[in-house]
Amino acid sequence: MSDQPMWSPSPQRVEDSNMSRFIRFVGRQLDETVDDYASLYEFSIRKPAAFWEAVWEFCGIRASSSWDQVVDDPARMPGARWFSGSRLNFAQNLLRHRDERTAIIFCGEDGTRRELTALELRDATARMAAALRSAGVGPGDRVAGFLPNLPETIIAMLATTSLGAIWSSCSPDFGINGVVDRFGQIEPKVLFCADGYHYGGKTFGSLDRVRGIAEKIDSIEHIVVVPYADPDPDLSGIARATLWDDFADQSASGANMTFEQLPFDHPVYIMYSSGTTGVPKCIVHGAGGTLLQHLKELVLHTDLKREDRIFYFTTCGWMMWNWLVSSLAVGSTVVLFDGNPFHPGPDALFELANEEGVTVFGTSAKYLSAVEKAGVKPRQTHPLKSLRTILSTGSPLLPESFDFVYRDVKERLCLSSISGGTDIISCFALGNPILPVYRGELQCRGLGMKVEILDADDQPVRDQPGELACSLAFPSMPVSFWNDPDGSKYHDAYFSRKPGVWCHGDYAKLTRHDGLIIYGRSDAVLNPGGVRIGTAEIYRQVEKLPEVLESIAVGQEWEDDVRVVLFIRLRDDAELNDELQARIRQVLKDNASPRHVPARILTVPDIPRTISGKITELAVRDVIHGRPVKNTDALANPEALKHFKDRPELQS
Repeated sequence: MSDQPMWSPSPQRVEDSNMSRFIRFVGRQLDETVDDYASLYEFSIRKPAAFWEAVWEFCGIRASSSWDQVVDDPARMPGARWFSGSRLNFAQNLLRHRDERTAIIFCGEDGTRRELTALELRDATARMAAALRSAGVGPGDRVAGFLPNLPETIIAMLATTSLGAIWSSCSPDFGINGVVDRFGQIEPKVLFCADGYHYGGKTFGSLDRVRGIAEKIDSIEHIVVVPYADPDPDLSGIARATLWDDFADQSASGANMTFEQLPFDHPVYIMYSSGTTGVPKCIVHGAGGTLLQHLKELVLHTDLKREDRIFYFTTCGWMMWNWLVSSLAVGSTVVLFDGNPFHPGPDALFELANEEGVTVFGTSAKYLSAVEKAGVKPRQTHPLKSLRTILSTGSPLLPESFDFVYRDVKERLCLSSISGGTDIISCFALGNPILPVYRGELQCRGLGMKVEILDADDQPVRDQPGELACSLAFPSMPVSFWNDPDGSKYHDAYFSRKPGVWCHGDYAKLTRHDGLIIYGRSDAVLNPGGVRIGTAEIYRQVEKLPEVLESIAVGQEWEDDVRVVLFIRLRDDAELNDELQARIRQVLKDNASPRHVPARILTVPDIPRTISGKITELAVRDVIHGRPVKNTDALANPEALKHFKDRPELQS
């Protein structure tokens, strides 16, 4: 990687940043010698109790009672207890602003646009909370959302968590079995849904699937339907179903809204693992840890302020929805979009960002790659005057995508590739408003996150690939897994490799800039001839070629070794001839290594991905070896697997 940054913040931007304000706060309040990010990060892992207390104070966490102790033992993983004795409410912190400023802007692909002020959001939440309370929902109960990315989804979540109940959601493109695999485990008392949703210029109904879900989950006592696709949906055949407005308590008011005060680690969200290797794991996250970690990331690492408008392209089944919604606690305007990001054209989201004055634009690495392949050059068509930060996650952001953003989107902005996971509902590596951006690198390790890269002997290393690990407890670690009374599933998921150290499953490198490069998932790492290769190393080279839209590489067991097999999806006007095969092999040999060159290159019309949009190497690996894929309901396009099955080219 280059030693020349692609972007550096101006002295004024550094001075005005929340990160610089926090550095001054720590130096003044704690008498610590902290004058830059490196010294702040070192302080945050050397004195975790003092650091997290400073984040609480700086971000203004609201609680009805203070803590007895910040953390009992930060070296104990899992099991460290945070802010014991404190009592707070998650929704109360997100609804702290009570004024006429815009809290939510919603834009649908069909042209629908709505705004809610902070007061309107609070009033709508109060009405729904009163209705849920009348329906018998209280602390510890589960409420589920099978919803598009609507304002009502946020309102339902806030109403649920204001009562101390637990919110869990997935997007409306899940099939019945995918929903039941998740919600069936946690037994929700109430299900929120919409009658349908819009995608790619088409309308898709949801109520038939809702009927099937209701038949299979006996715990559901109430189904609340948002009329989104049809103003007058037909609820016949859905027992206990009520329209949103009919269910909400119209007499309730935000002025007298109450918030259940609960311990710091009281559950607030249940998230789900991808489920591609079996029934999804139900990951329980605590209210205080989620709130504190999100505010650290939003306020400090994203430099989010009240005047900002923050957008993230996400469904309600991805943790970035939960992360985005926490921006309400900052008082920023949350911009929601529901639909196909390429409808009516590939520049749809940049048009939204331009029209709505978005300052922080979040998306996935795959989206940025796709718009580049589509020939979109927003810099030539959209001024994007307000935009100052682009966030990317979901998969490694290729160096070529850094080039695309600074060349074709906007030159003067902070491009922050970030990485974490549903497991921690937050990030291990983040952006930073006071650090430069280097091509292909995530800017920094997150404050308070003692992230290390472990070699094969589990020793920390720098400037060489290894396992991404965290050796110090942090507040947003899961409270538990659902239905895991002895904690064995939780332990096996993260701590089986090295006791007392969180091993995340990413294959990564800590750079000389103290940034990170992530090469892919550890369990998808290729191992030809005993040499470990991250799949992202292959994708970044192959997807440079204009003919290749996307690719997926897996290891095939072959003659007592492993050989690399590369599947590619081509442009409609391209074909995999000898010349293209030779160019693919040459670009990998020249820019990666001979070990990266695949033994077989094959075309497919589609590549399987999870519902959150991540390609799934493990499912393809199972298919080419004739093994069953354990849970195809976790895939957005399970039919794509047929293109990898029984390929004669893999038999020689």
